[in-house]
Amino acid sequence: MKRRIIMISALLWSVATVSPAAEPWLGIDETVVQKIAREHGREARKPLIDTGEGDIQLFVFLLAGAVGGFAAGYCWRALLDGRKKDDRTKE
Repeated sequence: MKRRIIMISALLWSVATVSPAAEPWLGIDETVVQKIAREHGREARKPLIDTGEGDIQLFVFLLAGAVGGFAAGYCWRALLDGRKKDDRTKE
């Protein structure tokens, strides 16, 4: 028991004393895509639809997933069985 307390306190101390990074981590766009584009003579352009950063993009992705999920749920039997709605009413 005493050993666990020492291990947990050492772990918490090590996590608490870690200094934050000087620069934020760069994403795949900055580290790979833009680097390769510059090597081939292409520079970045302003996007056609500017969604800003982070939250709006996640919200749009969430909405698209919800719409797709509801559509797939509504047509679930047609997707699995390959039958249309009219085919089921004739039986």
